[in-house]
Amino acid sequence: MIILILKNTIRYFLFLIAFLVFNNSNSQNKYAFKSGEWLNYKISYSGWFKAGEATVNLTQNNQDQFHAKMIGKSTGPINLFFKVYDRYESYFEKKNIIPIKFIRDINEGGYTKNLEILFNHNLNEARVNDFKRNSSNTFSLIENSQDMVSVFYFLRNFYSLEDLDQNNELTINMFFDSENYKLKIKHLSTEYINTNFGKVLCFKIQPYVQSGRVFKKDESLTMWITADKNRIPIRIKADLIVGSLRVDLESFSNLNNPFEIKFN
Repeated sequence: MIILILKNTIRYFLFLIAFLVFNNSNSQNKYAFKSGEWLNYKISYSGWFKAGEATVNLTQNNQDQFHAKMIGKSTGPINLFFKVYDRYESYFEKKNIIPIKFIRDINEGGYTKNLEILFNHNLNEARVNDFKRNSSNTFSLIENSQDMVSVFYFLRNFYSLEDLDQNNELTINMFFDSENYKLKIKHLSTEYINTNFGKVLCFKIQPYVQSGRVFKKDESLTMWITADKNRIPIRIKADLIVGSLRVDLESFSNLNNPFEIKFN
């Protein structure tokens, strides 16, 4: 059971971090991010050993597109018996922040998957190319759907938790692998938390996840998102079937806005 949870640690972190970042800017010309932004996270299991790390990097693909890349990998003792390396990428339009191409290339202890998704928002279609199986299929797409990476930037620029009352929910249309689904997030409170950088004012939120093999219940996750103009996830805690998971922001560079820290 522990191996199963460790196998999913990196995957679930990358999957969730893409959802849970908000910004109070409603202007398409004022970004919460910029080319060159880099975020680095430490992932620990049950608070006593480091299980992995993840990085999120944004560059400019061309004049009209951004290219975002998320890398997650196992580190330390876990590599001796179960090595994980996951890569997720998204190419999305700068103006409206809608995905054009999504890549998922993962290796989790020998389990591999290599997918490319091409989005056609005019036809509301998504073409999924599976390079491992040498197959290609087209699926219907819900209007204004995001991939699991582009939504990271879409929400940062166009949504505001200040406008979401406490305990109310936010719903976002998503497309992942070959399925449409709706992401639901609840705003719990606003509070200061202690971090490696100092005290940081954060939105405390709760995404709904699927209970079962990994999570104890649908409300097993708690996340803290910076309440400044960057809206980056700074901490994640999860109650698992066995043990617990914690993710902390370790370092960053090239933020588009000041990182607001309160010193005692």
